[in-house]
Amino acid sequence: MEAKSRTYQEKKIGVVDNFLIMSNEPKQNTSTLPTELPNHAETERNTSAPVADVPISDEEAEKIALSVSNWSILSNVVLTILKLLAGFIANSAAMISDAIHTASDVLSTLVVIVSVKIANKKSDSDHQYGHERFESLGSLILAIMLLATGLAIGWGGLETLWKPSASLTVPGALALYAAILSIAVKEAMYWYTIAAANKIKSTALKADAWHHRSDALSSIGALVGIGAAQLGYPLGDPIASLLICLCIIKTAWDIGKDAVEKLTDKSCDTETVKAMRAIAAEQPGVIAVKELKTRLFGTKAYTDITIACDGDLTLRNAHKIGEEVHLAIEHNFPKVKHCNVHVDPDKKIPNGRA
Repeated sequence: MEAKSRTYQEKKIGVVDNFLIMSNEPKQNTSTLPTELPNHAETERNTSAPVADVPISDEEAEKIALSVSNWSILSNVVLTILKLLAGFIANSAAMISDAIHTASDVLSTLVVIVSVKIANKKSDSDHQYGHERFESLGSLILAIMLLATGLAIGWGGLETLWKPSASLTVPGALALYAAILSIAVKEAMYWYTIAAANKIKSTALKADAWHHRSDALSSIGALVGIGAAQLGYPLGDPIASLLICLCIIKTAWDIGKDAVEKLTDKSCDTETVKAMRAIAAEQPGVIAVKELKTRLFGTKAYTDITIACDGDLTLRNAHKIGEEVHLAIEHNFPKVKHCNVHVDPDKKIPNGRA
């Protein structure tokens, strides 16, 4: 049976209170659904949405992540040794605490290496949807490690404050120089790592970058504490450790929250969902976008869309419309790993069936 042709009125899309609505106001120009749907290349030229850049391959992303991680380990090992020596020689509790924090960054980078390697593995019989969530799991582990480090530093500062004031030792100048060096190196590592994380869209590498930033912040706290102690305020050193603790705990919370969201099917942000809905609605043959759901899957996302089409279309033509929506979403949003499209009839099917 030949497919029936039908003239459609285009739907106008508007935004009200951050929600997309389908207006019944028709445009003057109408279009007829062809028997054969236009190819995907033509649809791309006709779409008004910007086309995203071609993403970096998983292999290239893994190579970048491992290269950055190797440099992170090297810098952290050197800094840990220098800070420990300066802390013990100069009698600075804040610098020793800072050295412990830097040492924890070595472990965190190892977690990044393992999680990225597993996340980039191809789908297998045990993980048919892929392994991307392992990177978010790695980020969660990093957040827990960071939290433990912060609490340990804070506890050390409290223990020092509980001691009699006479027992507090004023740290030497060497600790001050070590703090300045640490701030410079760790801030440089933060920018180096965060640039790579943004380039390859890696949450684990981003978490590791914030480990570098938190280390720089803790070194600033150590610098302030050491300087205060040398000026005659020895309590400044343990108080600085407490401030360091608060900074690290805040960072751990942010990283952990982001990781949990990606592990628990949180939806994409509102603007992304609105853009997806607009792309789907403008594909030929789509009368309405009835439902659009998204869920984060590690660094990727899954999308489920229900569209309405002419109920008199043949199954073949209805499927082609759904396939065009599927291709348009995955092309314009490269981080969408799969877009599933369900097609509903826009009116009752003949013979009385709904």
